[in-house]
Amino acid sequence: MTSEPSQQPGGKARRTAPDAPPVQVRAAAAVVGLEGLVGLGAAVVFGVASEGGLGDRIGEASYFVLLGGALVLCAVLLWRGKHGARTPSIVTQLLLVPFVYSQLAEGRLAIGVVALLLVVGTFLLLVSEPARRWSMGADERSRAE
Repeated sequence: MTSEPSQQPGGKARRTAPDAPPVQVRAAAAVVGLEGLVGLGAAVVFGVASEGGLGDRIGEASYFVLLGGALVLCAVLLWRGKHGARTPSIVTQLLLVPFVYSQLAEGRLAIGVVALLLVVGTFLLLVSEPARRWSMGADERSRAE
């Protein structure tokens, strides 16, 4: 993406932000945000329908609120072009691999396959060449030269 104006249909000039994330990062941000919302939803489910005492329910719900909130924050920061949110998002995808494995091992193929596609796809988007160059600021340096 360049910071020079480009022509849009209708003759209007459009200016792109110099640090705008590439399409791959924006797509990954959307999936990471979805994962965060699922985590927040799990917090509600565990807080209401979990077996065990009140302390157990509060503990489980708090854990998922923390993780889901962190993922939503990472998604917002990625969408806005903050480089530092890429690494936690990559680590999260790697930490979701055991969840995918457990779903597949327990015979929940629909959940496991969908989760596998989301996790692997998001990971590949975050480690793609355009995402890597953007995270290192290589695009900005090449524009300055």
